[in-house]
Amino acid sequence: MARILIVDDSPSQLMGIRRIVEKLGHEALTAEDGAAGVEVAKRELPDLILMDVVMPNLNGFQATRSITRDPSTKHIPVVLVTTKDQDTDRVWGMRQGAKAYLTKPFSESELAEAIAGMIGSGAPDTPPEPPAAA
Repeated sequence: MARILIVDDSPSQLMGIRRIVEKLGHEALTAEDGAAGVEVAKRELPDLILMDVVMPNLNGFQATRSITRDPSTKHIPVVLVTTKDQDTDRVWGMRQGAKAYLTKPFSESELAEAIAGMIGSGAPDTPPEPPAAA
């Protein structure tokens, strides 16, 4: 089970994404704007962040840049989940440090695939054990 931070200023989007994350067996943390998202990311160190872009206080691009450039949080993958569907938005988002970009509206399977692509099977990133000596 992974701990996934969902950052979105829309209560309905936040709850919809949370429902999918929990249905997939993960723990959901939430924040209602980019500034709160950065704060929660630093405090909780989640395994993955699902970040909206259009939000008050600190938009998702700014929050992603802050998270991916901070030594304490730069290891956390950020997936931008947004209505901004222009190629320039996608390129800019990836330049801020996002690992993936998902446009709204999305299907439950698209979100599940994006999450799985970022956290894999949930196993820690450890090399396989060498075979035992004979």
